[in-house]
Amino acid sequence: MYREHYAGLVRTVSLLIGDVAEAEDIVQEAHVRLYRSWGRIREPAAAHGYLRATALNLARSRLRKVIRGRGRHEEPAHVPAPDDAAIAGEAGASVISALRGLARRQRECLVLRYYAGMSDSQIAADLGVSLGSVKRHIHRGLEKLEGRLERYR
Repeated sequence: MYREHYAGLVRTVSLLIGDVAEAEDIVQEAHVRLYRSWGRIREPAAAHGYLRATALNLARSRLRKVIRGRGRHEEPAHVPAPDDAAIAGEAGASVISALRGLARRQRECLVLRYYAGMSDSQIAADLGVSLGSVKRHIHRGLEKLEGRLERYR
């Protein structure tokens, strides 16, 4: 499970928090928590969902600590994830920069849908929000991204 999901989770978490080293630590902690609670997991097939939800919760907690520590609503500077190079060129860098400028929940929903390949219902379950909220955040986030990335059309 570690080998299969580690890299994808690090990419997703690093897009959310902007720090690859911290994302690696968070994903490692999520795997440790999964291991510790393995005996309580009723359906082993659902373990990946538990792992992903744990990593996302840890990432959100980390962001709250960073924001609280700074005393203002500012996120850490982006350190590219190893596979950000796959999002080629200036347009790719602009997409990541534009994502960073979105509200936290909009960014989470868009990253989980388009980078992690999750369905709206999976996103709602992982984030603990309604399906309607996920759809609204995705719609509003895409509108904002469209405006910010108009020059790349």
